Amino acid sequence: MTSYTELSPQSKIWVYQSNRPFSEAETTDIQQDIAHFAQQWAAHGQGLKAYGNLYHSQFIVLMVDETAHGASGCSIDSSVHFLKDLQKKYGVNLFDRLNMAYRDTSNNIITADRNTFQKLVNMGEINDDTIVFNNLVRNKQEFETKWEVSMAKSWHKRIF
Repeated sequence: MTSYTELSPQSKIWVYQSNRPFSEAETTDIQQDIAHFAQQWAAHGQGLKAYGNLYHSQFIVLMVDETAHGASGCSIDSSVHFLKDLQKKYGVNLFDRLNMAYRDTSNNIITADRNTFQKLVNMGEINDDTIVFNNLVRNKQEFETKWEVSMAKSWHKRIF
């Protein structure tokens, strides 16, 4: 697996959010699984300059530095298969894009479905200053600058 610091700022990224935090034991196992997957991840037989990690015990992040070799449809399919296996193994949902994550006033990460999130916005519990997770970031640079942002600076503001 490539180290995070070796990746280009334009490295392609995929963020998968679990509907619940993983336990400490699960986190250890998942980090090992991710490292193994990233190390053997390939496109058309060519090893990818890939990185993966579990952030905040809830977000699986995969990156490919396409300056070396681009991710192909088959390699992306293999990552989806890997994530579906993790999903099944741990009884979580990693593909629900309507599950929002934000930090509460105590800095804890909370997840809420779209309807609950909207209710919290309407009640003022989530506002422009609330830190939300923008899992739609497209590359490493955006991950570093736009993944955890205030709602006022996120796509969430336009929707909610």
